[in-house]
Amino acid sequence: MRKKRKEKIKKIIGNILYLLLIFFLGAAFILLFLFVYFARDLPRPERYADRPITEPTEIYDRTGENMLYTIYGEEKREIISLDKVPRHLIGALLVAEDSSFYEHYGIDFQGIIRSAILNIRAGRIVAGGSTITQQFVRSALLTPERQVMRKIREIVLTLELERRYSKDEILEFYLNQIPFGSNAYGVEAASKIYFNKTTDELTLSESAILVSLIPAPSYLSPYGANLDELMRRRDNLLERMYRANLITEEELEEAKGEEPVFHLSRDYLRAPHFVMYVKGILENKYGEGFLEEEGLKIHTSIDFELQKKAEEIVKRKVQNNYRYNAHNASLVAIDPRSGEILAMVGSADYFQDPYPADCTPGVNCRFDPYTNVSIRNRQPGSAFKPFVYATAFENNYSGATTVIDELTNFGTAASPYTPRNYDGLFRGEVTLRESLAQSLNIPSVKVLRDYAGLRKSVENARNFGINLEHSPDFYGLPLVLGGGDVKLLEMTSAYGVFANEGYRVPPVPILRIKDKNGNVIEENSSVPRRVLQANAAKEITDILSDNEARAPVFGSFSPLYFPFHRVAVKTGTTQNFRDAWCLGYTSDIVVGVWVGNNDNSPMNNAPGITVATPIWREIMDFVLN
Repeated sequence: MRKKRKEKIKKIIGNILYLLLIFFLGAAFILLFLFVYFARDLPRPERYADRPITEPTEIYDRTGENMLYTIYGEEKREIISLDKVPRHLIGALLVAEDSSFYEHYGIDFQGIIRSAILNIRAGRIVAGGSTITQQFVRSALLTPERQVMRKIREIVLTLELERRYSKDEILEFYLNQIPFGSNAYGVEAASKIYFNKTTDELTLSESAILVSLIPAPSYLSPYGANLDELMRRRDNLLERMYRANLITEEELEEAKGEEPVFHLSRDYLRAPHFVMYVKGILENKYGEGFLEEEGLKIHTSIDFELQKKAEEIVKRKVQNNYRYNAHNASLVAIDPRSGEILAMVGSADYFQDPYPADCTPGVNCRFDPYTNVSIRNRQPGSAFKPFVYATAFENNYSGATTVIDELTNFGTAASPYTPRNYDGLFRGEVTLRESLAQSLNIPSVKVLRDYAGLRKSVENARNFGINLEHSPDFYGLPLVLGGGDVKLLEMTSAYGVFANEGYRVPPVPILRIKDKNGNVIEENSSVPRRVLQANAAKEITDILSDNEARAPVFGSFSPLYFPFHRVAVKTGTTQNFRDAWCLGYTSDIVVGVWVGNNDNSPMNNAPGITVATPIWREIMDFVLN
């Protein structure tokens, strides 16, 4: 009897174990089926490292050390390796988002339970149970809708991601993916947008601020109304880091006491007019979308220190010119031997609002901050004369050749053309050296007509890089007095022909372009081309640096005179004082300056020597000393 009972109990236990085995096998099969079913259409995590991530194009100065601008698409993202991320930022992230990141396998069940208890106690959502891996999966690989099916897919892919990659790799994925607001995706873009620095330069306080932004980047934006709450979250996070023994008490107090300095402009932009000029060139060649996504590195020709100095001088000197009703200026500096643009200032201040308040930029403003005057047409006045004289010298005339300065009608009785010298005087017989150095108008018209020739002068100017759009007859004899539209960039480059003893190199704004992997895909290969006889170029330089020859008009100690350097220089002023110019050079640098008003309104009796030369002189002193 007892034996039968034992056998019966054993049989029942066997059946239960069998049923349990069937149950667990069935459950395992169902789970496996569900895993395979939900995983079949998911993005493959093993391909994540090779997936195309959009990266912006970065524009640098000539050294590659100073970033000027970043061309983003909808997402501002810059990829950074984990070893470039400060330890205190990683510590803040783990404390705030996933303290057991290095212990769990993608799903933190204890964290889920802990978060549920906190939320129940608070009566609202105050904590989440998602791990860093889950957050990354949601952000990078899934759509954001809240559905049960999506949650299952998230868990499946999270487990797969943890199986395929190391913890450090997942953390690096996360730091390059997570949104920080202001279109910044990834910690490197956020560092530059909010603090104008790279991630490895962040302080402990700044790192805590960025991590504090993650839960609600728009709401907590430092540019918005909730800055105080962002700072409270920073302090709370720092306290938690201290309790986790990640920072010392001294570091805690120092970080809490640090006043954050947020980057005032959300757009990282230096040398603005030059950058927009380069951006236009790149967009024409590669297309806007390509620049926004392919992560090119553009090394430009800009000398960043010279550029900063030029911007400062132009801004300050223009304020001095208000008394002459001159409200804007532009400057270009070029290396004549290479053609490289070393500085470009398109207006007095790109970041200043136009004035008066009722003007329309580009239409009726004396000052328009955004227009790059260096690539806009203006009339050059007497600054054009050296090109005509150079043509005469190529025709075997010289600085010793003479011409008569007297009242002359270059037109007809019915249609007279009788230009006057700036002072209304006539000097009789003068040499071409004296005529050019003193910028005499009547002799210059005779040089164009009798010694240089209109057609050859126009041809030479075009060979120098000046884009004269019309036929020589359209300009006529007034061309030598500045009767044709030119651009400051072209004029400065053309003066480089004289500095380079007859060789021309077109303006070079870009030195090299690298792809996202560091491979050079384009490099400047400009080759100098002779466009003027060497003796003619040297003659122009000799005259424009002859202080004694220009002294009767400008004085012996004018701003054009350099006692210890050989500097060639020419000024120019247009009719009714609408444009004022100063262009000068050494063998190493050419600097051109334009002063005037964007709406072409006249200045008050302001020749080039008065309003343009002071800007030119100060930048030349900076270069030469």
